[in-house]
Amino acid sequence: MTLRIVSYNVRYFGHGTRGLMSTRGSMNRIAHAIAKLRPLPDIVCLQEIETKSFRSRASHVGSEPQLTGFKHALAHAMKEHEREGTFSALYFPAHVYGSLMSPIYTTGLAVLVSNRLQVLSDNSNDPHDVTHRGSSVFSRVKQTRICAHARLQAPNGKIFDVFNAHLSLPTIASKHFWNPQKHMGSGANQMEEAKKIAAFVKSSRDGDRAVLVGDFNSLPASPVYRYLSEELGFKDAYAASLGAGEDELRKKPTAGFLNFRMRIDHVFSGSGLQWRSFDDTHDLEDPAGPFFGLSDHVPIVGSFTL
Repeated sequence: MTLRIVSYNVRYFGHGTRGLMSTRGSMNRIAHAIAKLRPLPDIVCLQEIETKSFRSRASHVGSEPQLTGFKHALAHAMKEHEREGTFSALYFPAHVYGSLMSPIYTTGLAVLVSNRLQVLSDNSNDPHDVTHRGSSVFSRVKQTRICAHARLQAPNGKIFDVFNAHLSLPTIASKHFWNPQKHMGSGANQMEEAKKIAAFVKSSRDGDRAVLVGDFNSLPASPVYRYLSEELGFKDAYAASLGAGEDELRKKPTAGFLNFRMRIDHVFSGSGLQWRSFDDTHDLEDPAGPFFGLSDHVPIVGSFTL
């Protein structure tokens, strides 16, 4: 059977306010874009998801966690577009800025799983910390980075592992920070986080039926990009499907910051997944894409068999 996965940095549904705060409108637009995908995805991996904070609720009333709100928005969108199926939602908390009682903003990852699949296990209660804090005076306030993991079972009984991650930017003290279109993925701190992710994936996966997705803040051909694929024995599934080299991939941006356009979101796949297509995967500035203008990233949407 064929399964479909989406990996998407949704910018906590705050793109409409340039990242100042999330809005109900942004959440609904992304929910409708997912609900209109044909076929529907079986797994949706999200980066930059909040829990409850001032930033996530300032523009609209609501006491529910952000992922709960999005799950409801997706259910309504699917009903409106006459799509069948439901999703369970796993949230992986990463960091809190401010007090636990009154956070200013929070960070985390999420994995939505369709009712076609069974969740056998996950680390949502204890996400794996991959943060490289170093020894600077700012290490205590460094944003925590995690790797989420869910072990899933398909209807045919085959089991596979999904890992979702969001790496740090190069440290601001590094020259790599100031020239992102050339050096994203070259930061020493990023490499340390990549090593922790690779070690976690290797120790947690059950064979080669595994996929690592996310926002890696790393360009094709960068040290981090090459390390993750070579150390794990994984391939860039999107690049392989196109037969595209690293230079060509750099011309297909998935994210934008100021005037910079970069390919920093990736799908690294084990050999136990055979990729069929990446329909609905578009470059950041392609107005024909179903997710055009909804975040400062665009998703990677791929179909595979086990």
